[in-house]
Amino acid sequence: MIADLAAALRDEARRANERRLLVLAGEREASYRAATDALDGAGVPASETTIVATKAANGADFRDCERVTPKRADALLGTTRTAVVLDCHDECRPNALGRTVGAVDGGGLVVLCTPPLDAWPDRRDGFDETLAVPPFDGEAVGGRFRTWLVETLRAHPGIAIVDVDSGTIERDGLTDPPVATERQPPAPPSDHSFPQATYDACLTADQADAVQVFERLREQGHALVVEADRGRGKSSAAGLAAGALAAEGNEVLVTAPSYRSAAAVFERARELLETLDALAGTDRDENPQCLDTPGGGRVRFAEPAAAVEDEALATADVAIVDEAAALPVDRLATFLDAPAVAFVTTVHGYEGAGRGFSVRFRDRLAESAFDVTEQRLDDPIRYAAGDPIEVWLFRALLLDARPSVASLVAEATPETVTHERLSADELLADEVELREAFGLLVAAHYRTEPNDLARLLDAPNVTVHALCHDGHVVSVALLAREGGLSADLRRSVYEGNRIEGHLLPDVLTSQCRDLEAGVTTGRRVLRIATHPAARSRGLGSRLLDEIRSASEDDEIDWLGVGYGATPQLVRFWARNGFSPVHLAITRNDRSGEHSALMFAPLSESGHALRDRHARWFVGRIGGLLTDSLADLDPDIVRTVMAASAVTTPLDLSAHEWRTIAAAAYGPGLAAIDPDAFRRLALVHLTDPESSHLSAREERLVVARILQGRPVERVANDLGYVSTRECLRALGDAYRPLVDRYGDRVAHEERDRYD
Repeated sequence: MIADLAAALRDEARRANERRLLVLAGEREASYRAATDALDGAGVPASETTIVATKAANGADFRDCERVTPKRADALLGTTRTAVVLDCHDECRPNALGRTVGAVDGGGLVVLCTPPLDAWPDRRDGFDETLAVPPFDGEAVGGRFRTWLVETLRAHPGIAIVDVDSGTIERDGLTDPPVATERQPPAPPSDHSFPQATYDACLTADQADAVQVFERLREQGHALVVEADRGRGKSSAAGLAAGALAAEGNEVLVTAPSYRSAAAVFERARELLETLDALAGTDRDENPQCLDTPGGGRVRFAEPAAAVEDEALATADVAIVDEAAALPVDRLATFLDAPAVAFVTTVHGYEGAGRGFSVRFRDRLAESAFDVTEQRLDDPIRYAAGDPIEVWLFRALLLDARPSVASLVAEATPETVTHERLSADELLADEVELREAFGLLVAAHYRTEPNDLARLLDAPNVTVHALCHDGHVVSVALLAREGGLSADLRRSVYEGNRIEGHLLPDVLTSQCRDLEAGVTTGRRVLRIATHPAARSRGLGSRLLDEIRSASEDDEIDWLGVGYGATPQLVRFWARNGFSPVHLAITRNDRSGEHSALMFAPLSESGHALRDRHARWFVGRIGGLLTDSLADLDPDIVRTVMAASAVTTPLDLSAHEWRTIAAAAYGPGLAAIDPDAFRRLALVHLTDPESSHLSAREERLVVARILQGRPVERVANDLGYVSTRECLRALGDAYRPLVDRYGDRVAHEERDRYD
């Protein structure tokens, strides 16, 4: 029965160049046996099948199939498989679901092994455990995401469902689609520079247009951003372009999270070079990661870290970064050192590290010296347009969720909106509201990914607040309850153990050595976003005011936030009553920025927690800025220190004041006693009433005095014509500080020269 159904599904999939999905619902061992029957019936070779599962089951013969775990499903990025079996018994991980389905080619089969569908939402699994942060246990986690998933599986065409325990077919998933029409090759562009064979290999006009855009990389100073959903042929376009560039004698560096992710790039490059008779050596197994040409050009692969460390980037004429969304922002930025570069990436977040590329890195690219060209591919290649499994996946994971239409919220102001606390049940019942709220989070935050949809619907410590204008979500915030930890748990964290889901108490306890940091209870703002059509009107601040009021009613001690620090974001949080208590000493892997932790106290206990950590932070920041934070953007230092809840104590000796005043007004030198100058700089930066220095002067003081950067670098960075002018400006910057903060001794020394 199952073999015949799988055969019919795959036959239909091949006929229509679409994919089909087979749900085998029941106990694990029965679903595994059914999966082997399905693969046999569908005629899928083991070499073309991947099993995504945490463990094997008795009676299942997947011995010759590739295996990966759900946590490592990102290994499927950039690959193409005829069939993938995903076991959801141990855990239903949304990210893994997206990556698994996205790897299946047209004419292929997706097999989901699940618990009985009616009982599945009420079962708890390994992914639920990641949502059950203390004091909650697994039983407190909801089953709403799986409820939503089951509803979509039962509603969409192309999905067959079999109850393997009873041996009954709930639905056969057959759609009787029309036979796929033969794809006509696109006409090559009339003004192309790459060889004609490059365009003859393109399958769609979209792909040919993308290849032609790559021609710009023949000249230095150009950067490309090539975006598409899965299956649009973007990696193949990159491969054809890489081959054409190498045939001209260029050194083309290709990087990706792994060589496997870039395999399609090398396949297309090899095929083109063979067609052009421009491949030096044809042994595929000799060195598949390097394609040489007789003219000295080549296409070579290097993993991102090795590309920099082994100087592959330094010798390249062109760099192509495939699956760019899967790389951290800071790593992406290293490829801006290439003479010409292309970033090839998937639009939606299940491809890798959320939306770090589109939300954070695009700004860096726009600010670079490159002439940037953007290209998008929309026409599917690996399967037909309207593939029912792609339609289902996008809806099930809200991959295409977007904010409401701009015109519906364009008139929103703090006076026209209403505050709502959106319950998970309400969101599940109202798909439009769910899509608007989640779409805002996806559009605004580099971290938002499908796992967050399950977190929003099921995590017991998460709440959602929104501002609505005429019934449409215009601003939304996701908050997590943190703190309120038992003495045993606090002691465990203090002694070095991690605690998931309590970021602020964890850092303040383990890193900042505060055994009592987890006593109070707070809410951390995980995400906050406002519709692009209504930004800069105070809506984010209005939402935080509503959250503050609601939290005080709930007897919450503090609000907190942790984020990749930028001057703009620091100022936003400071305006809303948050002050810094910590700066991470290493850069965040995803954002490439140093994370800032900030608090807004709501109770007496919250004030006590914030105040002591603010004091400790101000006390240690001077040492950090000469060490691990020496390369931190001076504007971040300025804004963070200006947001401090405490002022640095002013304790300079008479001798130190004479040294500073002499350097500011006379022949003295800051280099004689740099620590005294640092302490006075921190007094100024944390003084809420001090406005005596310009922004440029503060950058100078931060970079030269607090961070100890070489004067040559500081002069160059800040636009001084010489080091002499830079040092003179530094002395001038300290004059108003001597005037404002100096004691009698300082002023007497000043008057000696003034």
